[in-house]
Amino acid sequence: MKNGKLQVGVIGCGGIANQKHFPALTSQSDKCEIVAFCDIIRERAEKGAKEYGTPDAKVYEDYHELLKDPEIDVVHVCTPNNAHCPITVAAFEAGKHVLCEKPMAATTEDAQKMMDAWKKSGKKFTIGYQNRFRTDAQMLKRTCEEGKLGDIYFAKAHAVRRRAVPTWGVFPDKSKQGGGPLIDIGTHALDITLWCMDNYEPETVTGSVFEKLGHLPEATEGNMFGPWDPEKFEVEDSAFGYIKMKNGATIFLESAWALNVKESREAATTLCGTKAGAEMIGGMSGQGYDLVFNETTGGVLTEEHISDTGAIAFFEGKGGGSPAEKECKQWLEAILEDKDPLVKPEQAFVVTEILDTIYKAAAAGHEIKLD
Repeated sequence: MKNGKLQVGVIGCGGIANQKHFPALTSQSDKCEIVAFCDIIRERAEKGAKEYGTPDAKVYEDYHELLKDPEIDVVHVCTPNNAHCPITVAAFEAGKHVLCEKPMAATTEDAQKMMDAWKKSGKKFTIGYQNRFRTDAQMLKRTCEEGKLGDIYFAKAHAVRRRAVPTWGVFPDKSKQGGGPLIDIGTHALDITLWCMDNYEPETVTGSVFEKLGHLPEATEGNMFGPWDPEKFEVEDSAFGYIKMKNGATIFLESAWALNVKESREAATTLCGTKAGAEMIGGMSGQGYDLVFNETTGGVLTEEHISDTGAIAFFEGKGGGSPAEKECKQWLEAILEDKDPLVKPEQAFVVTEILDTIYKAAAAGHEIKLD
């Protein structure tokens, strides 16, 4: 630490760093300062340093050089998925705390290497699942803990877009990302679902992976981010998983960047318990949120809608900042106060393991049993 603040280095200064990490870290200026920026495209790192860094912030093209700086306490890894593992492992070996963007890794094997390095380091480790910090997710988690739903034995994890294929960065590049919507947005839906169920013991996984629309020029029409290049689309456009947990609970995971459905539904979950059910409507795809509980009251089937907080004069009622800011705040506090971050590495590992196994089960054409 320097000047009573954690010294942060960011590796990968592209879209997610600019949209999420730089603003979130800046919002916590009482706890940290960004002193190092690294990107294989130097101009990106220079731009980040100019807009968000300290006056003497350093710029790097090689992350190994950044990690040599003994004054850096914390590293945020904001690179394509295939680089998460080597950078995170090297950061732990250099004695840094690490926040790695979701998913933990593209494969179970890489995720295990990251876990091993973390356990040897004695440092803090978390993964960027900021959707846990949404108001509806926090409320749903609390009601699950209070037992409102009873025994949750069936769930759906929703990550479906009608037409919202990302056309920037390396999203369609399988060698850099490891996959398409399943690993990109399916990871958020599965994380919320497992977290609310508090169940991280999968037993069997099966899956279907489709490359139906990504290569069709006509399918690009109406895409939210403009037309994509079908010739360079190397990943799936939709994928679906069926996960059975050791206690018998079952999860259906749906993910798609492009699917002929009426409405999009992203980073959302549906939970069915013995006492009641709960459903996130819209999730990250909606304006505000609508969390619905369904149960039986007085012998009648009822629904309870918990909608986004309304505003009153001089107070909007949404205090605390964005989910990304809340995530950053609790992460830095976990380091400063020596406590566990909300997103535990062991939990994020299971998410990666399940996603990786869906791909493998789809390729093999049969169910896969996990150890």
